[in-house]
Amino acid sequence: MRTSNTFSILFWAYASRAKNNQAGMYLRITVNGKKVNISLKYKVDLQIWDSNRQRAKGNSAAARELNQYLDQVHAQIVQYYHDLKFKGQLITADLIKAEYLGESDNAKTLQNLLEYHTKKIEKTLATGTIRNFGITQGYLNKYLNNVLNTSDVYLKELDYKFICDFANFLYCFWPKGHPKAMGNNTVMKHIQRFRKIVTLGYHIEWLDRDPFVRWKPTYEKRERPFLTDNELANIESYYFPIARLERVRDLFVFSCYTGIAYVDIMNLTQNNILKGIDGEEWIFTNRQKTKSSVKIPLLAKARDLIIKYQNHPMTQVTETLFPVITNEKLNLYLKEIADAVGLNKNLTFHMARHTFATTVTLSNGVPIETVSKLLGHSKIASTQVYARVVERKVSEDMQILMNKIDPSNVNKIKKN
Repeated sequence: MRTSNTFSILFWAYASRAKNNQAGMYLRITVNGKKVNISLKYKVDLQIWDSNRQRAKGNSAAARELNQYLDQVHAQIVQYYHDLKFKGQLITADLIKAEYLGESDNAKTLQNLLEYHTKKIEKTLATGTIRNFGITQGYLNKYLNNVLNTSDVYLKELDYKFICDFANFLYCFWPKGHPKAMGNNTVMKHIQRFRKIVTLGYHIEWLDRDPFVRWKPTYEKRERPFLTDNELANIESYYFPIARLERVRDLFVFSCYTGIAYVDIMNLTQNNILKGIDGEEWIFTNRQKTKSSVKIPLLAKARDLIIKYQNHPMTQVTETLFPVITNEKLNLYLKEIADAVGLNKNLTFHMARHTFATTVTLSNGVPIETVSKLLGHSKIASTQVYARVVERKVSEDMQILMNKIDPSNVNKIKKN
């Protein structure tokens, strides 16, 4: 095995292709007998070129300029050679050429990485997730253009300061059509997506180091809105004279009793209803967002809604369990429903999933591990955001504890 390398640099003028005595300058790199040529995009007058010295003759301005340029190129090539040698990497003429021309991994840019990431996720992630990454990339480009006055940066320029400055840019950015600038959690989500992109670059070894190694996200804790038992009952029992509002209400209630997200409900067909381990009807499906498998026993109220739409003209055409409607219209009509029932909450379809996790399951004593499986979460930590402490449940649990500690307490309650 070779333990040392032969290495040489040659500058030459392509005299056979000269025009008007002007020849193109070339560089030849030789490592262990293997040669590569590089055009220097520079012309030299053959009358002043000394092929033996590999430099221009005389003291004219043109000669001095060319010689200075060749000295710089020579120094760069030698530096690339020693860098590879210092890192203990294989040294070849092609690798040195790639370093010089900016074609090596060390010369990759942020735009190269964004393009690679986009191609990587286009067939593996859900449409909404891909759209969100596109929004984050758009803000990255705005930051580059508006703050750094450039369209691109080398990946080696990404550091902790770049991340902080990008975050500050987002905090001050006022998206068009929005009533205010971005909130902290929105900024953190964009930084989180940026981090995933950069981590990809690190894993494919386009970056020598991870600029996020010291970055710690700071999320503000927010309560996830849900409906109480009474609020859900009011929506269930309310009579809607308008058919479209009744259909939207039914979709919302179905999600409250199954925890299935909007996009997954729209894809449900009769084929998704199968016999479960207990012999009863279950819904078997896959979450579009995470591709995870979900198996949900059908509660009576959810089953009744499926039966209600079995012969509906709209489902007969689409062959789905429920009439198909866009997410935008769905959430728009939910605002009308909230007004109709006097609900003082920002009613959105995703609130149904929160309601299933909190009011329907956790508050009724269903273990969080079971709720996690029903929601299609891959880890319990994702479910814990729903595990809020509901006052009624706290009261019931503490009453059981008091009865165990002091049995006479039961009699006191009965007398009162």
